[in-house]
Amino acid sequence: MDEDGVNDPPKAFHGAVEGVTTSLLDTLRVGVVMFDTDGYIMLWSPTVEEILGWPAEAMVGRYYGGYLTEDPVEASSGASVPRGGIYRAIGENGYWRGKLRVRHRDGYTVEVEARASLLTPPDCKPFVLANIVETSRLRAVEQDLAALDALFATSPLGIAVFDTEHRYVRANEALARLNGRPVHETLGRTVHEVLPQNMADTLAQIQSLVLRTGRPVVDTVLAAPDGHGWRSVSYGRLTSPDGRVLGVSSTVMDVTERRDAMEKIERARQRLKLLDDVGVALGDLLDVPRIARTLAGALVPRFADYSSVMLYGAVAHGGELPRAGRPPGAPLLQLGAAAKDRGPVVERMLRVGQDIALERGSIFESVLDSAVPHLVMSREELVSASYPGDPKVQAALDLDIHSLMVVPLRARGTVLGLLLLNRAEGRAAFDRDDLALAMELAGRAGISLDNARLYARERESALMLQRSLMPQQVPSPPGVQIAYRYVPGGSHAEAEAEAGGDWFDVIPLAGGRVAFVVGDVMGHGLRAAATMGQLRTAVRTLAALDLPPDELLRRVNDLADDLAQGPDEPLMATCVYAVYDPSTRQCTLAIAGHVPPLLLTGRGGGWDVTPVEAPSGAPLGVGGVEFEPVSLGVEDGSVLVLYTDGLIEHRGEDITEGLDRLMSLLAGLPAQPFLEDVCDRVLGDLDQGAEPDGRGAASSGPAGPARSTGPVGSVDDVALLLARLGGLPEGSSASWTFPAETYAARRARDAVRGVLRGWGLETLTDDTVLLVSELVTNALRHAHGPIGVRMVRGTSLLVEVSDPLPAPPRERNAAVDDEGGRGIQLVARGARRWGTRHGPIGKTVWFELSLP
Repeated sequence: MDEDGVNDPPKAFHGAVEGVTTSLLDTLRVGVVMFDTDGYIMLWSPTVEEILGWPAEAMVGRYYGGYLTEDPVEASSGASVPRGGIYRAIGENGYWRGKLRVRHRDGYTVEVEARASLLTPPDCKPFVLANIVETSRLRAVEQDLAALDALFATSPLGIAVFDTEHRYVRANEALARLNGRPVHETLGRTVHEVLPQNMADTLAQIQSLVLRTGRPVVDTVLAAPDGHGWRSVSYGRLTSPDGRVLGVSSTVMDVTERRDAMEKIERARQRLKLLDDVGVALGDLLDVPRIARTLAGALVPRFADYSSVMLYGAVAHGGELPRAGRPPGAPLLQLGAAAKDRGPVVERMLRVGQDIALERGSIFESVLDSAVPHLVMSREELVSASYPGDPKVQAALDLDIHSLMVVPLRARGTVLGLLLLNRAEGRAAFDRDDLALAMELAGRAGISLDNARLYARERESALMLQRSLMPQQVPSPPGVQIAYRYVPGGSHAEAEAEAGGDWFDVIPLAGGRVAFVVGDVMGHGLRAAATMGQLRTAVRTLAALDLPPDELLRRVNDLADDLAQGPDEPLMATCVYAVYDPSTRQCTLAIAGHVPPLLLTGRGGGWDVTPVEAPSGAPLGVGGVEFEPVSLGVEDGSVLVLYTDGLIEHRGEDITEGLDRLMSLLAGLPAQPFLEDVCDRVLGDLDQGAEPDGRGAASSGPAGPARSTGPVGSVDDVALLLARLGGLPEGSSASWTFPAETYAARRARDAVRGVLRGWGLETLTDDTVLLVSELVTNALRHAHGPIGVRMVRGTSLLVEVSDPLPAPPRERNAAVDDEGGRGIQLVARGARRWGTRHGPIGKTVWFELSLP
């Protein structure tokens, strides 16, 4: 009980009695008491017994006032009256209503609301009949009813109650406003009689579902009855306390603003996603035509039905942009286009790959000149966008295009071209928000296009520089056949050729020997190409000194700091340098961190492929590393294969896998093909993008300087050099060794005369004999050891004189009265060229004479 002594309200309003509640009367527990006119109890119903705890047998015949508390009685008017005033009011008015506080059998107080009436049956004594109900339960029901009435009256939501036959039982004014029908025209009718057919069908299905299953349906959005706006409808099933289905309740809410806000949010999200997707698609592209195609394709059909990208030719080809406005009559090149469908009319409108001449005074020219976008909102304005009879405009009309945006593509304040976007019938026209989005897209695309234009310029400059630095003529030394390829690499974003630091060279040396060089400067672009040119020049210069391969690489490595691209970019390059002597079929090479050369030896109808086992050393630019030479004798007709790592290096695989694949390919080729065919097969079969015939992008190419082909599967450039190693023709060389005696010079002269006579070169006898005599005499005077003389007939006459003294001879100016010192002067003046080189023991002085 509470502090006033009144019992607490029952905890379970719905189902307060034991057992199953079947009606509202059971819930309220209305009791009946009958009194005589003196206030004595004549009837005490079981419900009263439940309420107050007193049994009927204990109450009948007793005076009612004995069970009331001493508190005043509250009449229905709200006034307090004494307990005895109840009968007086009944006697005067025949009716009384008010609140009583009655003692429960258990000692606490129960507040009840009573209604008492004075009844006088015919031929009977009058009596008082009273109905009592617990105040707590009655107030709960009253509050619920009041809340329900307030909800219907004040809620901004439309509320309705339907019976099991789908008829409106109750509806509020808010629903009447939403439906556009007064409440009195709604009650007793179904949704089919109140709402449009489509909406009514949907709601009737929902009502049936809710009635059948009992599962509520929440926030189903439908179009408003008048077609303007949106409604959110929710349904729930109504059941009695004993589980009987009474009908369904419905709430209807106007969600037009919410729907519009959600659509705006979704539209903004889609716009941001389109911007992001286009940015990602263009982000790593460095090819203008590909950017134009990608941009046009990304906008159809997500943003437009038809799109096209028209650019100045200079943008497409890496040229300079006009700074003083558009040149009069300059056409635009249609580089990119996309359409929701294809056909002759679409092709006539888009004209992909063609030059587009702009009519003076047209919308397109105006946008190009002013850099201000233009939005065409109607077919009539579209007709006037160009000159009368323009086939592109007529094609647009034939395609039912009704909305057009012409947007400038700009970068750094310069207009690069135009972006055209079209929408056809069945799609809403462009609006100002669409124009703002198109400008943002065009701005990003313009930057990508200009970057690609600048990249194309740099790439072309690098390729031009590299072509000028590569061998312009490759010699064909006696006994050696040469084939070569250079393939510019593709960047990670493009399949376009990109200049790199790979190079090769073939350098004729004295005595018919020849040097083969293949190298790779790390990196791409102008710097790599320039460094490659410097490195190639250094190698050729040092090769003229006739240095052994390991010594040449050591000296090039000493120049690393001078050849570096900058203080933060030291030289890093690999190289293999090989020297072949056809007269001895001896090949000597040294490697600086490069991939191993391959030696092909004919066996039956194919090749034995053997990697040259040589210390790989360290790349050029790494100090403190020695280079070790390797000498090997080769069989006549063997092929030396020199290449760069771009030939065998591919994304996602180890370089050894590429080397094994190259060796397998070479082993499967016939042993006597033309070397040019071998180059084509190697590049074609190893190209990841090979054509179905297996030859891929590589081809023999035109004759001339450093042939190059399309890119292969590697992102790096490729240099490939094949040299078939043979010997000099029989009888093309002669050699002797003379002891360090005074007669050595005479014997050497006699031997030289005899060989020249046998070769039919008598016209060279005097000069050759004189120079050999001087060199042998110098060797006798200074070396004090055996003297070797060797003669080789090739494209010129080579003569070599060797001795064990390592110090090279020095050319000096002899005085008039000096008896010696003129031998080297005679050699220098009488020979076409001359030089010295170091051998394993001593040195060799050589000179060449031109053949008659």
